[in-house]
Amino acid sequence: MAVDATGSENGRAPAEITGSARETTVSAVNSFGSKDTLTVGSTDYEVFRVDKVPGFDKLPFSLKVLLENLLRTEDGKNVTRAQIESLGSWVPTADPDTEIQFTPARVIMQDFTGVPCIVDLATMREAVGALGGDPNKINPLAPAELVIDHSVIADLFGSENALERNVEIEYERNGERYQFLRWGQTAFDDFKVVPPGTGIVHQVNIEYLARVTFTRTVDGALRAYPDTCVGTDSHTTMVNGLGVLGWGVGGIEAEAAMLGQPVSMLIPKVVGFKLNGSIPTGVTATDVVLTITQILRKHGVVGKFVEFYGAGVSEVPLANRATIGNMSPEFGSTSAMFPIDDVTLDYLRLTGRTDEQVALVEAYSRLQKLWHDPESEPDYSEYLELDLATVVPSIAGPKRPQDRVELSNAKSQFGIDLGDYTTQDVSRVDAAGEGSFPASDPNGFTPEDEGTGNDVMHSHVSHAPGNLSRPVKVTTSAGLDYTLDHGAVAVAAITSCTNTSNPSVMLAAGLLARNAVKKGLTSKPWVKTTLAPGSKVVTDYYAKAGLTDDLEALGFYTVGYGCTVCIGNTGPLIDEVSAAINDNDLAVTAVLSGNRNFEGRISPDVKMNYLASPPLVIAYALAGSMNFDFETDSLGTGSDGNEVYLKDIWPDSAEVQRTIDTSIDTGMFLKEYGEVFDGDERWRSLPTPDSEVFEWDDASTYVRRPPYFDGMTLETTPVSSITGARVLAKLGDSVTTDHISPAGNIKADSPAGAYLQEHGVSRGDFNSYGSRRGNHEVMIRGTFANIRLRNQLLDGVEGGYTRDFTQADAPQSFIYDAAQNYAAQSTPLVIFGGKEYGSGSSRDWAAKGTSLLGVKAVITESFERIHRSNLIGMGVLPLQFPAGESWASLGLDGTEIVEISGVEELNEGTTPKTLHVTATPSEHSGAGKSVVEFDAVLRIDTPGEADYYRNGGILQYVLRSLV
Repeated sequence: MAVDATGSENGRAPAEITGSARETTVSAVNSFGSKDTLTVGSTDYEVFRVDKVPGFDKLPFSLKVLLENLLRTEDGKNVTRAQIESLGSWVPTADPDTEIQFTPARVIMQDFTGVPCIVDLATMREAVGALGGDPNKINPLAPAELVIDHSVIADLFGSENALERNVEIEYERNGERYQFLRWGQTAFDDFKVVPPGTGIVHQVNIEYLARVTFTRTVDGALRAYPDTCVGTDSHTTMVNGLGVLGWGVGGIEAEAAMLGQPVSMLIPKVVGFKLNGSIPTGVTATDVVLTITQILRKHGVVGKFVEFYGAGVSEVPLANRATIGNMSPEFGSTSAMFPIDDVTLDYLRLTGRTDEQVALVEAYSRLQKLWHDPESEPDYSEYLELDLATVVPSIAGPKRPQDRVELSNAKSQFGIDLGDYTTQDVSRVDAAGEGSFPASDPNGFTPEDEGTGNDVMHSHVSHAPGNLSRPVKVTTSAGLDYTLDHGAVAVAAITSCTNTSNPSVMLAAGLLARNAVKKGLTSKPWVKTTLAPGSKVVTDYYAKAGLTDDLEALGFYTVGYGCTVCIGNTGPLIDEVSAAINDNDLAVTAVLSGNRNFEGRISPDVKMNYLASPPLVIAYALAGSMNFDFETDSLGTGSDGNEVYLKDIWPDSAEVQRTIDTSIDTGMFLKEYGEVFDGDERWRSLPTPDSEVFEWDDASTYVRRPPYFDGMTLETTPVSSITGARVLAKLGDSVTTDHISPAGNIKADSPAGAYLQEHGVSRGDFNSYGSRRGNHEVMIRGTFANIRLRNQLLDGVEGGYTRDFTQADAPQSFIYDAAQNYAAQSTPLVIFGGKEYGSGSSRDWAAKGTSLLGVKAVITESFERIHRSNLIGMGVLPLQFPAGESWASLGLDGTEIVEISGVEELNEGTTPKTLHVTATPSEHSGAGKSVVEFDAVLRIDTPGEADYYRNGGILQYVLRSLV
């Protein structure tokens, strides 16, 4: 088959980012005779055709990608003809039970999760040498790219020098980490680093790194195949909007993938999501994605693929597709795929891909029936449908992305939510863990200043509803007086890959800012306003559209090119605001254009977080309060003396589109990504060690050799039942990986803070948990240290605390300190949890820290996919209570001594469906308690996962395989 290509030299050649020129040898059995040649222009490509497998034509788009993957990697051992036939004869409604081995084309990482990966690879090099092997065998076999985007903190904001100063501080804080990554880039083949100050990993992925159709020389032939990836960030799914199958995995799995290990998985169910109609005027892509998130989370798609199809797909711009794909972790699916079509090709051209690459993508996609045909409906396991015309403006909050609130109801819903945060005592938290924060009794406070007009908000801004109001007068160092109350917007942040990748909402924000400035409006003085674009291209098109000055006039100066507020790198609030919040226990709010709003994530000062589109972020900065109705409440008095409402400044959709058409061009992408791996002078001047094995610095508090392989032998030690275990934590529903391993601030009075101070680090240089993930000593101490964690072994206590049953009176203790005492007595530990345990980011340290604390099993009602996999990867048993049961319903209070029997059966090469758990009352249990026994469901789902557990973890398995 031949397809003409123009041969144009415009754009970026794929060779720039495909990795080294060395050949990779993979022998394919080709039992279906699928190997063929595709000619595009003057180039021949070896391909493996899916149409050679019976049943391929009814497969969803995403499963065709998996089918090609199996055909190409068939070796008769790990990938067999039977697996390929099973995929071809896939029964959509059947429960997943067929294991396949998926080999991603590449691995993508960000620095928070990527640094531990490279630390582990460096440690594996040493371990291989100690076991008598060749350290150079520890080398990526699949291209790996790391984007440094998680380290910049919005310390400075609202000023012209904010960006430059924040970057300077970033290098001062992270110099050790960046030196280490520079070493890795030179020491490992096929590993590239995108330096700081470039953009957010997922935006860089869709704008530059993603190939859509991948090419690589194998056994002397140039091979073309679908671009697929796994990433060390849950929002890797953003690339699904470009037609690239990929999802987030823990860093543990990513390391294995880099070393040539396939990802073991079950053929999933695929949910077909039909899109009809078009987005109405005044509705943004953010509104659409929040609606889809709510629908899919309610439907239940954990562990499933979601795929969008139907006539409405062509109405969804690529940036909107990426926005939807980005939120896949929020609705719980493994991936959220859009098929390839003309919209895909147009985006590739816009972002500077070469004409040759675009021609290859089209030719290959059509050959493999990966091209979207709205008239051809694949078979799906389940079906959903959305008429885009029914979507209305929305926000989500105050603590979960799926909790969508129509904007017209936002004020009234805020009043309901505020009651949860201010009137309940934390000691009344129920078994689901859904209680609230402690607060003084608002009925004992007389809001004497309410409605006096004694502040700069004036009368058009409402105080908190009813008797929950708690107005607090604030005087700034500049002599400005205003009043804060519950619901005050303390943070308004345009941030996160979710929306900064999308010109429609970013330019809508800029136009809204222009209209607001023309009316004479300003942001409220208590609002910390930040703008963190996902790539420098955003800055370019803001400048070309003439919107930069208007954004800055409202305080939205660029603070960095990175994730910032969405991951908790918010930096300090305005001093007077922070003091007023903490002195008066105010429940203030953050509004951000992000994808995560979990409790304690955005700022330790902020209790309630709301996701919103970039223009609404600015609108809330103008309003200054979440207790605000945009339909009836005025944003302020304009320079003409008239009241201004949101409808008066909201940009017309036609104007937004005209601005997109006239302000964005291919040249911007070519300029910003032309030398993307080179970095600025700061990056290039970093000293770079030159050695195969990293020279660890014992004085470093950022990068240390972890203990995973200490004492490891070539032979495995048989696994055994767990006896005499104590409960380290008893947790409720929706415990996220951020609860288990926070990425944000390190408190001075925490075990991690104490460790840093003991090693000469001043409080001002603590940085964050995320930035110190290369130091296991900090991360162990930070495990279960989130300030909002509610360990229900204790009453009315938040934070990283537990009861220490090694002591006679079982006193309250830091979780880390208790774990150390248990380790000294050789006592194994277990965790009790609720539903959706481990939801949120694909944070490998949530599993690493759990393991290093001495936890041998986690027993929950249900797991989120990535964390369950990561626990197995660290040698921790994931178990579920019997269906319909919980620790509460079984009468478990966490004081018991726990035994888990039947584990030895795994040594025989089989995986039992259940393990027997016996919980026996201890001396700390109350009178009258009896023994509780139940069969827990063992969530080791594949034979490959069983191999990892038997080896003590996935890295030990890989290491033994290589040696």
